[in-house]
Amino acid sequence: MTSLSTALPGAPTRGAKIRGYVALTKPRIIELLLVTTLPTMFVARRGIPSVPLMVATLVGGALAAGGANAMNMVVDRDIDRIMHRTQRRPLVTGVMSATSALIFAIALEVVAFAELWSAVNLLSAVLAVSATAFYVFVYTLWLKRTSSQNIVIGGAAGAVPVLVGWTAVTGHLAWAPVVLFALIFIWTPPHFWALAIRYREDYRAAHVPMLPAVASMRATAVQILAYTVALLAVSLLFAAVGHMGPLYLMVAVVAGLGFCLYAVQLLRAPSAKTAMGVFHYSITYLSALFLAMAADVVVRTH
Repeated sequence: MTSLSTALPGAPTRGAKIRGYVALTKPRIIELLLVTTLPTMFVARRGIPSVPLMVATLVGGALAAGGANAMNMVVDRDIDRIMHRTQRRPLVTGVMSATSALIFAIALEVVAFAELWSAVNLLSAVLAVSATAFYVFVYTLWLKRTSSQNIVIGGAAGAVPVLVGWTAVTGHLAWAPVVLFALIFIWTPPHFWALAIRYREDYRAAHVPMLPAVASMRATAVQILAYTVALLAVSLLFAAVGHMGPLYLMVAVVAGLGFCLYAVQLLRAPSAKTAMGVFHYSITYLSALFLAMAADVVVRTH
């Protein structure tokens, strides 16, 4: 006798569905967003925030980001079917329907807002959900398919978590989190364009005007270098505005110059391999910079 839980031939198993729903949230992107949120809380507190507040902020932020990423997959499922690197996403493989994915995404946003409002504060909740709205309606539905500057403007959504982290601790905004917002805003284009260089043929096939797909490799490399130089400047500005110490300043200078060096190498020898070096270093850079912020505060206050 066949068990009722046995999947029908060709139907996704329960495990496959669970993995599919997890994949909808893009966990790796969430990890990077949380890496910027937590150190920001340390800087805002000028020390170590309470554990319950950190947990509540990270959980709410992860839920909001996961909902935004799921909505992005719902909207972009036509593009994902064309691009080789996204053809294994759950809505392409048929693990679940677009309707189910959308309901899941909306549920995550509702829970995120309620959790942040009740356990953190209303401003943090509004900021988190506003980032989702911007990411979905401004970037995904509009700019991504119409402008080569799509990720420049749309990347603002990924910079909001630092505002959430700051307001979670203080209950208000200030110049320091605004500079941090600018830092991630400027970091996003060179980070994403470096990856897009490798997949520029995918973007061309899907008619997505990502800069590397519509501009020459050299023109893209020039833009990446310009942004990395600006990024270094903003990271140094934060040292003053955020009242950071020598540990942060040292990491900002060394890591920032390293990022610029990678960008120069891409300009001198443009290739997909060199671009991926820039992409991977950009993640290391952001993680090191924000960890240095937290460490700097802890060392100088304890």
